[in-house]
Amino acid sequence: MQYTGARILIESLIEQGVDTVFGYPGGSVLFIYDELYKHKDRIRHVLTSHEQHAAHAADGYARSTGRVGVCIATSGPGATNLVTGIATAYMDSVPLVAITGNVPTSLLGKDSFQEVDIAGVTMPITKHNWIVKDVKDLAEVVREAFLVAASGRPGPVLIDIPKDVTAALCEWTPRSQHDPAAAASLNNQNPVAQSPVALARAARLSARGNRKTYTEADVLAAAELISKAKRPFIYAGGGVIIADAAAELKALVEKLKAPAALSLMGKGALPFDHPLNTGMIGMHGSVASNKAIQKADLVIAIGARFSDRVVSKADKFAVDAKILHLDIDPAEINKNVKSEHWIIGDLKKVLGELLQKIPERTENEWNGDVAELKKIVPEAHSRPVPLHPKFVIEAVAQRLGPEVIVATDVGQHQMWAAQFYPLNRPRSFLTSGGLGTMGSGMGLALGAKMANPERPVVLFTGDGSFRMNAGEMATAFMYHLPILVVIMNNRVLGMVRQWQTLFYDERYAETTLLRPPDFIKLAGAYGLNGYRAEGESQFMDALEKALADIASGKAAVVEAVIDMDEQVLPMVPGGKAIDDMIL
Repeated sequence: MQYTGARILIESLIEQGVDTVFGYPGGSVLFIYDELYKHKDRIRHVLTSHEQHAAHAADGYARSTGRVGVCIATSGPGATNLVTGIATAYMDSVPLVAITGNVPTSLLGKDSFQEVDIAGVTMPITKHNWIVKDVKDLAEVVREAFLVAASGRPGPVLIDIPKDVTAALCEWTPRSQHDPAAAASLNNQNPVAQSPVALARAARLSARGNRKTYTEADVLAAAELISKAKRPFIYAGGGVIIADAAAELKALVEKLKAPAALSLMGKGALPFDHPLNTGMIGMHGSVASNKAIQKADLVIAIGARFSDRVVSKADKFAVDAKILHLDIDPAEINKNVKSEHWIIGDLKKVLGELLQKIPERTENEWNGDVAELKKIVPEAHSRPVPLHPKFVIEAVAQRLGPEVIVATDVGQHQMWAAQFYPLNRPRSFLTSGGLGTMGSGMGLALGAKMANPERPVVLFTGDGSFRMNAGEMATAFMYHLPILVVIMNNRVLGMVRQWQTLFYDERYAETTLLRPPDFIKLAGAYGLNGYRAEGESQFMDALEKALADIASGKAAVVEAVIDMDEQVLPMVPGGKAIDDMIL
């Protein structure tokens, strides 16, 4: 059929199973938005208040479902506004397709109005990107984009489409989703599939199919390392969740009777209340996790990348342990920490095979030692104050139940949520881990709620972060997305202030936020109800009122006023060994 490029784009998105896109219109994408209007019964568009939050919403959609998220922006500033959201997804291996418009091909490279080389800008923060200069290539580019975004170690990709390409006419032939065989058969029949893009894609698919994989000998060598270990310790990251391998992780933990810690991105991969779960590991990890990994003789790292926020000082990290690293990305092997042995492959498959090769281990004094470490908890976790973050988080958890999706912004509230929220299932904790993006939380929550209407969604944010995304309350209102927003308001940039307190002699340079807005009045301006609480009883009353709003299908805001000097502890100072903690 003869379709415009814009129609081909919409049909190709639907072909890939896309039901929702997040975006913001502009001149270079008007043909695309015209087709979205015509086909709004087939694909839903969510208009955010800012392009950055369209990217974050697509990210939240993807993190909470495992499906590819999609966002759209116009050329120039619209495209550059996506960059922070794309980088956020890239650092956390989130499958995302960002679609940008651009000036007509005849104006590319001429400093035209609202022209930016967005492919060049995003090259370091995407798995791949494309500029589609011929409408005949568009369908194949979309197909490859989804394949690249979701395959291997997932991540964001970008498709830049000049305006004249969206208006040009071309034949379009439907294709089965993710069907390389169908693509190969069509190469001999369809002139569109004979394009350079299609031929290059076929070559990449062939190469991907011929890539060397791990062997049984690799699995046996890993099993031998494990069988010889007297003090095994498991360090699991976000790769476990991406691979849908939480069940296999739990089986491994229980077969080895091995203590296990989770990275920030791994939250939910092992139930919070599992007796062998030692809690989060890293700069603000638990005493048990940070000290036990230093005492282990074997660290089994699964879908984790040994980031600086976990390892801290690399030459003092797990120095008495051998490292067994399981990951899908060969680039992560020996990048930050040297491994004794590794297996590169799909974690669900690798763990399934490994479980068949390892003997069951009985608990010994190692488990007793770790159990004693779990008893060490900073006094700050129960500091007598009118309203403690731990109380706020646990009260919300008790009322929202086990099906909840927790989104956070970045800062102290993020770490408190990671420490205290009792998550027991994967894809339930959405947060910017690698990039640490303040302002990402509201978008993450919106995307998650749009994708999971039946599940409760709560956003924990700080007063600093919420200032960056409060405009998205309009999106929650317009699309009837009943999200619970809990603002930890300490009137400061809490995490930066904490560093200033500990390491900068209390010189609070530009971190005090005694300024507008009044968040309760701001919520009202956006059509939502807001409730302020300064003590425990007030918080419980505010929470009940907010949950009544949620039950009626309306988002609600609860402002929890906390002490400006409340700190996130434990804390590993920069440059110190991971077990050298401030308690």
